[in-house]
Amino acid sequence: MKKIEAIVRHFKLEDVKNALSEQGIDGMTITEVRGFGRQKGHTEMYRGTEYTVDFVPKVKIEVICSDANLQTVLDTVMRTAQTGQIGDGKIFVSSLDEIIRIRTGEKGDEAL
Repeated sequence: MKKIEAIVRHFKLEDVKNALSEQGIDGMTITEVRGFGRQKGHTEMYRGTEYTVDFVPKVKIEVICSDANLQTVLDTVMRTAQTGQIGDGKIFVSSLDEIIRIRTGEKGDEAL
């Protein structure tokens, strides 16, 4: 089992969610996050004063999937979240040792 964490632009969230749903991936967790990488933030004007925004707002999508579905999830996120511009985000993949559904006690792939 794998955990995929994708940091994407806000306006790409619905596209990614819908594309993953079409691929049969129904469960995901969404978190609003802030950070920076190569994009390095940006400047904005507020009441005539320019200021720097160091941390850019993004959305983190977390998906847990079986090893067999990993490449499908990665390809789907890449295809739908990509704009070709700096700041499109990152994808992190981690291995999971165990998953347990609290309600039923199911473990492993059955808990997905």
